[in-house]
Amino acid sequence: MTDPGIGRRSFLRAGALLGALALAGCTATPPDSNATASASASGSQGGPSATFTFATAARPSGLDPALVTDTESHRVTRQIFEGLVGVDALTSAPTPLLAESWTESEDGRSYTFALRKGVTFHDGEPFNADAVCANFERWYHLPASARGVGNLAYQSVFNSYSDRPELAVYKSCTAVDEHTVQIDLATRLTGFIPALASPEFAMSSPKALRQFNADALSSEKDGQRLSEYALHPVGTGPFFLESWEGDEVRLATYPDYWGERGQIAGIVFKTMTSPESRLRALKSGQVDGYDLVTVADVDDLARNGLQILQRDPYSVLYLGINQAFPGLDNVKMRQAIAHAIDKDALLEGLFLNGTKQANQFVPEKLGVSSGSVTSYGYDPERAAELLKEAGYKGAELPFHYPRHVTRAYLPTPERVYAELSRQLTAVGLNIKPVPVEWSDDYLQSVQRSGDRALHLLGISGTYDDPDNFVGSLFGSYTEEFAYDDAQLLSKIDRARTLESGPEQTEAYTAISDRIATRVPAIPLAFPISALAFSPRVAVYPTSPLLNEVFNRIELREP
Repeated sequence: MTDPGIGRRSFLRAGALLGALALAGCTATPPDSNATASASASGSQGGPSATFTFATAARPSGLDPALVTDTESHRVTRQIFEGLVGVDALTSAPTPLLAESWTESEDGRSYTFALRKGVTFHDGEPFNADAVCANFERWYHLPASARGVGNLAYQSVFNSYSDRPELAVYKSCTAVDEHTVQIDLATRLTGFIPALASPEFAMSSPKALRQFNADALSSEKDGQRLSEYALHPVGTGPFFLESWEGDEVRLATYPDYWGERGQIAGIVFKTMTSPESRLRALKSGQVDGYDLVTVADVDDLARNGLQILQRDPYSVLYLGINQAFPGLDNVKMRQAIAHAIDKDALLEGLFLNGTKQANQFVPEKLGVSSGSVTSYGYDPERAAELLKEAGYKGAELPFHYPRHVTRAYLPTPERVYAELSRQLTAVGLNIKPVPVEWSDDYLQSVQRSGDRALHLLGISGTYDDPDNFVGSLFGSYTEEFAYDDAQLLSKIDRARTLESGPEQTEAYTAISDRIATRVPAIPLAFPISALAFSPRVAVYPTSPLLNEVFNRIELREP
């Protein structure tokens, strides 16, 4: 059955997007075409039979959803794993998934979940209340050696682990009976249910977690330290891992999946780091689709009668500032950098039409008004004055940016860096380019301490709550910004306990303004992201939260 939200969004012919990629609800019939070379025909009888090949911009960093933060890893793990809570395809609101329903106590500190019956993990183990508690307890007791450099989702949402229980929001998990589980919190957490829809809170087989020693990073792949479990993931999702070799990850349909298995029997994720290679692969029929369409792709897609499907914006690109770098602890230096940036010029020709300037870190979709948030207009003269007031003498500022990657928030990093560097240099800043290959662990390299003044990065939202953005980035001290602000932390902690409504919205507006005035980072854009597909694809489950599971893909008959 076609999800009504998916059907409404539908597909756009690429030609319709040449003027503006801001249209979201139109349909067009693609031209007749043979099925792609990578895909077999979908059978109308029996189980799934089609193979779907998808080009990705980077290799996964690991397949343990709790320990990865990058979207390409979660693109794969979303097929293998499921959480208690899902995402509504039309509104992005939380919906039942492995939990059929839940209730909240009056004080907002206890939740009781009624679990779906008849669900098994891919290793045959039953999904039940004990399994839920095993996962929550694993996250809570995660050893420091397994946490990496950046904030994992568990810490962003629940504040702390078992080694700092006085700070932890999570309190306990109780298996009431086989299919009922109770989660107790130390304080009200308004975003608790939306947060459980994040891929990081997917349910793993407790047996597999033990068997593959999930919390010991004893293996290595592509230069990343991983656990054996990150190479042998076991969830309840519609697909299981067949193999992960080099640039290819292969998944197969799980025969005992509790839900609708759909048409896709096998998925092949192929890593192609350049937009040009992904475009060529789609045109030649090597792949059925790819994500992260760039401005340069659109004309070619149109000429070849291929399809583009856009998402509503739910990511933010920012310029990170490391206050541990000499001079950048001076707020006037950071304000000067903010005034030096011409966001109109930055967006022109580098982002898909429909991309908007950002002056805060909370996307418009979440209803936090930016009108009351301090904004730094493009003012190179004021920037130069502030640099002089800050006593800047022309010291070199290393600017880190990624190479050979495309992200939802950063389609062409080299070109974005070049434009920002031009603007910053024009006001008198001495910028030193530091290109870093994304595959050389760029993400962690800019989140640890080091000789770094500025860096390009962004965040793609995974659940429907402002804390997903401001809490993830600024809810605790990180080496990425070296920004220590007890007042901001207090404001974020308070906002997370407020019920949804005007008071909470006002609290997040005040948080956004605090971030803007202190300038630990500069929000640049809320980018539009888009995917491209062959005419064979009739329906793809697009989601601003990237909750795109391939059993919901519908294919046309060849």
